[in-house]
Amino acid sequence: MVYVQAQDGTPLMPTTRHGRVRRLLERGEARVVQTCPFTIRLLRESKMHTDPAMALGVDPGYKAIGLSVTTEEQEYYAADITLRSDVVDNISTRRQARRARRSRKKRYRQARFNNRKREDNWIAPSVSQRIHSHEKAISDVMRILPVKKIIIEIAAFDIQKIKNPDIKGKEYQQGEQLDSWNVREYVLFRDGHICQHCKGKSKDKVITVHHIESRKIGGEAPNNLITLCAACHDTYHDGKITLEFKRGRIFREGAFMGIMRWRLFDSLKETCGEEKVTATFGYITKHTRITAGLEKSHIVDARCISGRPNAQPAEKVFIRKCVRTKNRQIHKFNISKGSIRKANQSPKYVFGYQLFDKVKNNDGRVGFVFGRRASGSFDVRTLTGEKISAGISYKKLSLLRTRESILTETVSVNGMPKEGENAGCRSAA
Repeated sequence: MVYVQAQDGTPLMPTTRHGRVRRLLERGEARVVQTCPFTIRLLRESKMHTDPAMALGVDPGYKAIGLSVTTEEQEYYAADITLRSDVVDNISTRRQARRARRSRKKRYRQARFNNRKREDNWIAPSVSQRIHSHEKAISDVMRILPVKKIIIEIAAFDIQKIKNPDIKGKEYQQGEQLDSWNVREYVLFRDGHICQHCKGKSKDKVITVHHIESRKIGGEAPNNLITLCAACHDTYHDGKITLEFKRGRIFREGAFMGIMRWRLFDSLKETCGEEKVTATFGYITKHTRITAGLEKSHIVDARCISGRPNAQPAEKVFIRKCVRTKNRQIHKFNISKGSIRKANQSPKYVFGYQLFDKVKNNDGRVGFVFGRRASGSFDVRTLTGEKISAGISYKKLSLLRTRESILTETVSVNGMPKEGENAGCRSAA
């Protein structure tokens, strides 16, 4: 399927008449806008052929997005988009670096007036980045297809009721940390001021609160904290013992959906028009999918959200992955002998290629650069996790498309990874 834009960039109905597209390109009456998905723009006036029934279904999520554009008869676009999961870790690393820099003995700097203030509608960067990825994925579709209606699934999660199904009334205002001064005091009280590993056998009366998961990614939630005595805590960090504790259930996905649902919905109404955007709910999607006898996946859910579960599915779907486009840490933390600070950033281009460039090898296989070596040996793989080569020479590669914030490749429906499977593409620093 070839996606078509009018002379002014307005999206038209796509076509499967490849011969006609080839002739338009040869005669100079059209030009290629992008190759994946393959899109052309007409360089002459044409009839504005659109379908008033074309709808975009959006299945938003914390880890992935499902998109599907359908009419009553056919699905014209289907995409499964994997979101970034490294934002929290990167922000924590930056925070640690700034704190360390402030604590070092550096030259005196006169105090500045602290006029920093968060915006009234401020949200955490990890949430903001995911919302931005949703908006960009939807806008990419709107540029190539004449979508007349956008239907997005929204969901509300009662986190306290998930923790305690019997909660009611004023109990919502009396959380588990009621009457505790801070989280540390609550954790000590919860554990009875006793080491949870040795149960007091070490006779060490100094107790501390230990993070089960790293503070960088696990946070300060009570279910990520455990009471240990100083002896067990030091022995654990020396690598002499192992702890069998596992943190409690994490509710990040539910919290994110609660924050994101109306922000994204209102943002789409502002950019696309209120009459164009509507909302639906998860139980409706589930009922539609079960009634149609379809298997669960992000794309299938998006097709059900669009209101056309029985539309002819697309033979090819788009796998997309959000990646980091810039590493802002200039130097490594550890300073080598001679007070030499090593650079943390590799050169942007190595033999003319940068990270996440889309390339083709001499066998015609297409992939992305996920690793580079100064010798000119590259790690090339697909977004579905297939390794094309762990060390192919740059001489055997040709550039197809420079890196983008969202990588895209086309796969057949049978080649799609099942929901929950690891796509095998790690984010590079």
